[in-house]
Amino acid sequence: MGRLSQALSAKAVEKTSKVEGMHAVGGCRGLYLQCKNGGTSWILRIMVDGKRRDFGLGSYLDFTLEEAREKCALMRKQVRSGVDPVETKRRDRQERLVAKAKAITFADCVDAYLEAHEDGWKNPKHRQQWRNTLDTYAGPVVGRMSVSLVDTGLVLKILEPIWKTKNETATRLRGRIEKVLSWATTRGYREGENPARWKDHLDNLLAAPSKIQKVEHHAALPYREMGAFMASLQAMDGMGARALEFAILTAARSGEVRGATWSEIDLDSGMWIIPAERMKMEREHRVPLPGMALELLKALPRIAGTDLVFPGRKGQMSDMSLTAVLRRMGRGDLTAHGFRSTFRDWAGDETNFPRELAELSLAHRVGDSTEQAYRRGDGLKKRIRFMEAWAKYCATTQREGANVVPIRMNTAA
Repeated sequence: MGRLSQALSAKAVEKTSKVEGMHAVGGCRGLYLQCKNGGTSWILRIMVDGKRRDFGLGSYLDFTLEEAREKCALMRKQVRSGVDPVETKRRDRQERLVAKAKAITFADCVDAYLEAHEDGWKNPKHRQQWRNTLDTYAGPVVGRMSVSLVDTGLVLKILEPIWKTKNETATRLRGRIEKVLSWATTRGYREGENPARWKDHLDNLLAAPSKIQKVEHHAALPYREMGAFMASLQAMDGMGARALEFAILTAARSGEVRGATWSEIDLDSGMWIIPAERMKMEREHRVPLPGMALELLKALPRIAGTDLVFPGRKGQMSDMSLTAVLRRMGRGDLTAHGFRSTFRDWAGDETNFPRELAELSLAHRVGDSTEQAYRRGDGLKKRIRFMEAWAKYCATTQREGANVVPIRMNTAA
């Protein structure tokens, strides 16, 4: 057993603190004052499992001699109990670092999730919708909070105020919160079940969306009014009117038309090929252009500095441009998307074309997963005739009974 050093007084220790070296101060076996490179600190030198360990007890300026002796006695007691103070301190420090790393906020996780899925967004608008809903509704409640602390109560605090009044938004928001929290769990920032999950969890606490939401379909024009409407539309000036006319003739989505480029269109073959990245189903879509659509395109001016077929004032035309056309026509009750329903109703009620052909023309998935796996064609040859029939119908004003009056006949064979 080592000899206990003579206990120095506080005044003697103060003098010693000015001398470079390792000085035993006594009063507790193994207590030293280390003076090195202008710094002075308390050190406990002790044997642990047969090995000498030097354990820092803090700065001489922060702890008095008496406090250093108390800490020394406590550490020696721990060693006698089988605790290694050095390893304990190292483990505590590591746990603090881990805890600090896990203290990432929910807002930080939103940023990281959006960045990680950058390539998965169909368009910047979709990404911005994610950002806006999370910032608007979740941000004020949990944005600055550690993501590890987000629980069911907090998720409900976000959702309940809008669950009945804005259920569609709230439903999407819940799914987005669930995905962000799932990402955080996978990254090790939180543990346990996802508090935003629906099945067997929130479905016990919130009314089902199907019980709250009223199914509202896009306002659609009855197909028998199509000819008269098209005559009025063709009389309208402006790029927005032409974009809406083209969307109707091709049964395409508004976004597909507004983003259409001349490089996607082959006027000679009468084909518009929309790349997968611009399609809702993320699959290339070939659109056979009927004669009326080709006439429309050939009459359009080519705008310098852009490849867009229907450019807006500042880049791509906004969806409101098509809505504005409808309002100018006094048909604010309609939507651009609703004309796809008009097309579908006409195909089912007025033609003998197969249902699958109409669905393919609308770029919908046809059949179950097995049928989709084996389906390779898109019925293009049949759809050429189909779309010509639709254009011819759009160019005909329907009257009571069987009489029809052509307003602009299709010149294509």
